[in-house]
Amino acid sequence: MTDVIDADEYGPFGAPLFDGPEARALRRVGVIDVGSNSVRLVVFDGAARSPAYFFNEKILCGLGAGLSETGQLNPQGRIRALDALKRFAILARGMEVNSLTAVATAAVREAEDGPAFEAEVRDQTGLKLWVIDGAEEARLSGQGVLLGWPEAQGLMCDIGGSSMELAELKGGSVGATVSGKLGPLKLQAVKGKGARRKEIDAGIAAMTETLGRSRYDQLYLVGGSWRAIARVDMERRGYPLHVLHEYTMTPKDLRATLEFIAQEDVLALGKRTGTSSARMSLVPIACEVLDRVVKTVRPKEIAISSYGIREGLLYEQMPDVLRARDPLIESCRASEAASARLPGFGRVLYRFIQPLFAREKDRRRRLIRACCLLHDVSWRAHPDYRAEICFDNATRANLGGLTHSERVYMGAALLHRYRNKREGTPFEALAPLLGEDDTRQAEVVGKAMRFGAMFSAQDPALMGRMKLYPKKAVLELALPKGDGEALFGEVAEARFKSLAGSLDCAPKVKVVKR
Repeated sequence: MTDVIDADEYGPFGAPLFDGPEARALRRVGVIDVGSNSVRLVVFDGAARSPAYFFNEKILCGLGAGLSETGQLNPQGRIRALDALKRFAILARGMEVNSLTAVATAAVREAEDGPAFEAEVRDQTGLKLWVIDGAEEARLSGQGVLLGWPEAQGLMCDIGGSSMELAELKGGSVGATVSGKLGPLKLQAVKGKGARRKEIDAGIAAMTETLGRSRYDQLYLVGGSWRAIARVDMERRGYPLHVLHEYTMTPKDLRATLEFIAQEDVLALGKRTGTSSARMSLVPIACEVLDRVVKTVRPKEIAISSYGIREGLLYEQMPDVLRARDPLIESCRASEAASARLPGFGRVLYRFIQPLFAREKDRRRRLIRACCLLHDVSWRAHPDYRAEICFDNATRANLGGLTHSERVYMGAALLHRYRNKREGTPFEALAPLLGEDDTRQAEVVGKAMRFGAMFSAQDPALMGRMKLYPKKAVLELALPKGDGEALFGEVAEARFKSLAGSLDCAPKVKVVKR
């Protein structure tokens, strides 16, 4: 279709990069993470700035179990890890991965037989293990947080099986980093809760001394043990949206959850939250560590990041021009290009409805733009379920740069793209996450898209222009004389009136010369 918008109309988002050479170079990128507790293969694909997980498999091998006592990698864990790596190497070849990086962290770097394990892996799988030090592990994990949270400011805390890393995040980059031996597998060797507390407190004190400060308003948690605790927090609170990424907790809520875990059967909790018994067995000690971290850092908010070292390795390969992009917008553009009936119309649609939201802040306008890009990507769904599918896609998709309330806002807007009413839809369960004013505005966005889509099959110049007069309580539509006027049929008129009603405005239509 013809796009009448000038090139500079892309504004702060710039022209799309998802299909440029920088992004194409990052398609089908594989990362193998050999940790103290788990070995995982992730293959990224899709929009490079907000990648989809083309493949994601984890084996809890426990390489670092018993390392403190023996100085050696766990024998059984070593066998399991090697078997997993053989499988991952074969899978990566079959998936035609363009780039495959294998990194090993605390267990392999600390074990006496770590070099022998590296050689064994190379001989039996062909994989070269890059054994990174603690500071590099912290830096890469911090970069993983930045991939999903470009504006992140605060302290990243990544817990593995044998170590814990801290990294300062500020101004879109990773600052000071430090690593300490505070992983649950390492602390299992310290007998007695009192002795462990002394060990934990001493470790945290040494780490924050290295950073030069200990207080941060925002704490970003990375790692499987932290995510397991967050799942329990969701269970305890009856939280309706089970998306871990950007899930937030207050220190008060977290303290209640740590106390709750201490009183419960952790294996039973694991079954209720879908967490493996191997992971849950480490949670009680992880709770002790997190309790002391929060009491030291004193954050105002605690957030979970599903992105960590593996995403940080992908971020490492991005040129600055791609890092600077909004992950939400780039991902939505890629979805539109792949799935919409008329790729490119989302940008036209945003320009058409934008006058209704001229006073909104940039953060809100980017959500509205994202909705316009996604407004038609579910067109293949059955019409009876299209609204619900749009809602589910927005609220549960693997998207970075979105708070949970923003997910629900986008879901509500896209639901109203196809349906006037929210009653009887999945929105009702998530409504508590969105305030009344935001819910009403999401309805306006959806109805504006629903109306604007009536012109999608024609020249965008025929769409006319909308203008909102809040003081007069009037929504005006100026239609071009001729074809533009003819396009404003009965259904379009009904949708325009419905939009005006959601704005508590009177609809006004006038015809102008082109």
